[in-house]
Amino acid sequence: MAFSDFHGNAETIHRLRDMLGRDRFPHAVVLSGTPGSGKYTLALMLAQTLNCLAPSKADGLPDFCGKCANCTRIAQATDLDARFAEAVQARENLRETDKKETRLFVQTHPDVLIVPPDPPQMMIKVDQVRRVIETIYYRPSEGKERIYIFTNSAFMKEAANSLLKVLEEPPEFATIFLLTENAGELLPTIRSRSMIFPLGALPAEEIETYLAQHRPDWKVQERALVARLCEGAIGRARSFDLAAYIAARANALNILKSALRGGEHSELFKITESYRAGAEGREKTEQLIRTLYSLLRDLMFLASDAPELVRNTDIQDDLKKLAHSADFGWIALASDRLAEVERGMRRNLLRPLSLDAFATALERV
Repeated sequence: MAFSDFHGNAETIHRLRDMLGRDRFPHAVVLSGTPGSGKYTLALMLAQTLNCLAPSKADGLPDFCGKCANCTRIAQATDLDARFAEAVQARENLRETDKKETRLFVQTHPDVLIVPPDPPQMMIKVDQVRRVIETIYYRPSEGKERIYIFTNSAFMKEAANSLLKVLEEPPEFATIFLLTENAGELLPTIRSRSMIFPLGALPAEEIETYLAQHRPDWKVQERALVARLCEGAIGRARSFDLAAYIAARANALNILKSALRGGEHSELFKITESYRAGAEGREKTEQLIRTLYSLLRDLMFLASDAPELVRNTDIQDDLKKLAHSADFGWIALASDRLAEVERGMRRNLLRPLSLDAFATALERV
């Protein structure tokens, strides 16, 4: 793998590589973009380039070999979800007294530390930043540069303030990457001490072309659907579970139909009864809620006479029929009610009951 394999944002990639080539790479870099836009992949590529034992040049700009000991060990962290799950499991295997003192990190190379949000709050905690402070001023042991990658911008207040101390006086042999959906979520004082590089959304046509090569088993209409749903993020398109989405969308459509048409609810109750307790039920419910939001957004576009913005293009006829009964007021109310269902999930309310209440509260009289 090389920089040429990174899809989109060519100007940003060129600028970053140019700074590497001129030895002017900043000590703190903010990579912003939607989930799946390639922030983490790009951070690892830059970490490999900074530490590559046999660097090369492509188009006159620095590139990593992908084969040396440093490149291959850093690449072992590519599957962040798997490495994160391993770290969580390792902590679970500790004694109860040790669990409270242990924070999560991912490290496949001694000079590259990845800092994910720590569960259950899923925030960067002060003890994680303290680990960075404790190690960042030691020279790298096997690489050329110490690399720290914060995979989320959800910092606890004390953690964010602690990070500032490092950003004010970073060592010359260390680089910190901060990954975020929105750079505005970071403290202004952190942003002012970093260089921000946004990763923009890719055109749907470009993602369709990518999917045609990598998902030939999908029909043309399915690739067009996924290209629109992933909102320009090729990472989301690559890992998109189309079967799960289609199943959730069928249920979401029936729930909206029940809400708009009223009357007999046996079909509604059959659907909502399948959303049970437990981790699997929670994931299934979260998928349903995301899908409901997607359909409500499409109904809003249709109500606004902007059908070209509809994402669920393969069921546009069904959506048009629903749009005849769904005015702006109803769509706004449905969005508010759906937000209540989300809050109820955090309070562990019964999911079938919450979904039933959502649909019946929106019935047209």
